[in-house]
Amino acid sequence: MQWTGLNDLREKYLSFFESKGHLRLPSFPLIPKDDNSLLLINSGMAPMKKYFTGEVTPPRKRVTTCQKCIRTPDIERVGITARHGTFFEMLGNFSFGDYFKKEATAWAWEFFTKVLEMPADRLYISIYQDDDEAFDIWTKQNGVDPSHMVRLGREDNFWEHGSGPCGPCSEIYFDRGEKYGCGKPTCGVGCDCDRYVEVWNLVFTQFENDGNNNYTPLDHPNIDTGMGLERLACVMQGADNLFLVDTVQNIMKHISRIANVQYGADEKSDVSLRVITDHIRSTTFMISDGVMPSNEGRGYVLRRLLRRAARHGRLLGINHPFLADVVDTVIHENECAYPELREKSAMIKKVIAFEEENFYKTIDKGFALLNDIIDRTDAKVLSGEDAFLLSDTFGFPIDLTKEILSEKGMSVDEDRFRALVLQQRETARASRKNAGADAWAGDSDVLDDIKKTEFVGYTDMKVTAKVTAIVKDGARVEAVETGDDIVFTLDRTSFYAESGGQVGDTGVITNDSCTIRVLDTTKNAAGVFIHKAVVEEGFLREGDTVEAVVDVERRRAIMRNHTAAHLLQAALRSVLGDHVEQAGQLVNENAVRFDFTH
Repeated sequence: MQWTGLNDLREKYLSFFESKGHLRLPSFPLIPKDDNSLLLINSGMAPMKKYFTGEVTPPRKRVTTCQKCIRTPDIERVGITARHGTFFEMLGNFSFGDYFKKEATAWAWEFFTKVLEMPADRLYISIYQDDDEAFDIWTKQNGVDPSHMVRLGREDNFWEHGSGPCGPCSEIYFDRGEKYGCGKPTCGVGCDCDRYVEVWNLVFTQFENDGNNNYTPLDHPNIDTGMGLERLACVMQGADNLFLVDTVQNIMKHISRIANVQYGADEKSDVSLRVITDHIRSTTFMISDGVMPSNEGRGYVLRRLLRRAARHGRLLGINHPFLADVVDTVIHENECAYPELREKSAMIKKVIAFEEENFYKTIDKGFALLNDIIDRTDAKVLSGEDAFLLSDTFGFPIDLTKEILSEKGMSVDEDRFRALVLQQRETARASRKNAGADAWAGDSDVLDDIKKTEFVGYTDMKVTAKVTAIVKDGARVEAVETGDDIVFTLDRTSFYAESGGQVGDTGVITNDSCTIRVLDTTKNAAGVFIHKAVVEEGFLREGDTVEAVVDVERRRAIMRNHTAAHLLQAALRSVLGDHVEQAGQLVNENAVRFDFTH
């Protein structure tokens, strides 16, 4: 077999299955669609579950993909070992009630031995212990030496998740040679050493489990296969781990140049190089697919990866934001398969630079305090109070605190930390409720330096404007992010401010980095229009250029009701005379019920 680059391997695989009648689909986004069971797509079949269940009709009965995937359960292990990573690509070919074991095994064997020219004597096949049909197909149809066949139990070679479709599977292993083995006489497929590498898993979905382990054969069995592209590249390139694969190694070399360190020279710096390399791949793809930093859900996963990468940059001696610079190399190595990376490069780098800069602003004092606490204590557990202080005052994330402590053989009192966080949230919520969310807007001097807003909303419902100020929790801030309740000002606006009894406009403002929902608009005595809003997605910074769009239908409905109320007030005034104040109050309370356009 010949050395083959990762990008060429991807194309060879997809082209091969296209020649077998498969429809090549692009990778699905990392954000699951209509699936609340997953935070991020973590396998090739995950976006196609409804094709397998029959809820959605697939575009063709035969499909092949290379799917972007993120897995984070072992994030603390990434970097420490050379085998763990959070981002990977999964090659797969799928049959929805079309072909089955004979075709799936034959094509897998053909691709490995004919297309990639892998030596047959270095390939081993595992099957489910009771799957005699698969044994016969592999040995009699495909010509696999029976001595290279291994039967394994349910835990290894039977795929199921509770009730629903399930079935046996068959895995293809590559023998890397004795130098990777453990030397034990029993060393073989299934051993924990690094000699036999599982490369490709073929799942034969042929039963329905009723939830009580009663199995009924499916009328139309399916095929679901998965092969990690990076793992395949390791085999074809003779690389010991994914960080030595060509495209991944090129990203690491860029980081090495910035840090002026060489991979392989020192284990401590190797850990940091692996962390940054993996995490910048993950975050580049996540942002491209619409994930934005936040304090919960997939946004928190993104933030955690970026902060962890930034911290390991510090450990390498990089004392300035640098992650956005590496994005260009990530894009260069992957854009042949994912051209959207190039199209969104400016936005990706902007998000990463913003997040890293914010992290750098707050992290130094946190590092100093944590190291001081560690030096002063003999305890093996950091108190919840200290962890909360680091998080609340210095923006030092609890996961980073835990990681640093673990390196020193310590832990943290997480239960107490979580209790203090909850207590703070309840106190803040009560304070806002008692003070009134908008109490500061008209009286505070926080916007005294902001010039009068140019209002263009009589003629334009959409306008390009510059953000002149952002206020959060009564104080001016430079930037805000997903989930933040804010008010902001623009140099010009199309949003009508509450005046003369007519309520203020609502709508949205957007740019490449954010979507902001405007909930109300008021103005102060200086003529500054104040937009009350919530950040639905992304981040917003003072000085950003945005597009502000008014909810036109809502404004028209308000204007109709407002006009109706004035007409009714005038009519009642002419009739009721001295009782006009009571009449006016009655009209104001019920004006929304009248519409004189009909």
